[in-house]
Amino acid sequence: MASGWANDDAVNEQINSTIEDAVARARGELPHGESLHECEECGEPIPEARRKAIPGVRLCIACQQNKDSKNKTHAGYNRRGSKDSQLR
Repeated sequence: MASGWANDDAVNEQINSTIEDAVARARGELPHGESLHECEECGEPIPEARRKAIPGVRLCIACQQNKDSKNKTHAGYNRRGSKDSQLR
C-alpha cells in the first residue's frame, strides 16, 4: 500500500547517512601533522599552550573562531519533535 510516505527504515537510513557525512566532514577538518608556530591565515604567533593542546594546529584563536563561524551549518528542521517544529 503506497501512501506517499517513506517507511521507517528509509528515514532511519537517511538520518544515519546524514550523521555519517557530518562525522566524516568533522574528522577531515581535524588538525594533523606538526603544529605551526605562526597562523597560516594572518601570520600571528600561535602560543605554545595552544600548540600543545591541539597537535597539528594551523590557525590562531581569532582566525579559528572566524573560520568556525563561517562553517556553521544548521539543520533544516528540529529532530527532537518539539511542537514548534511540527507546526512548520
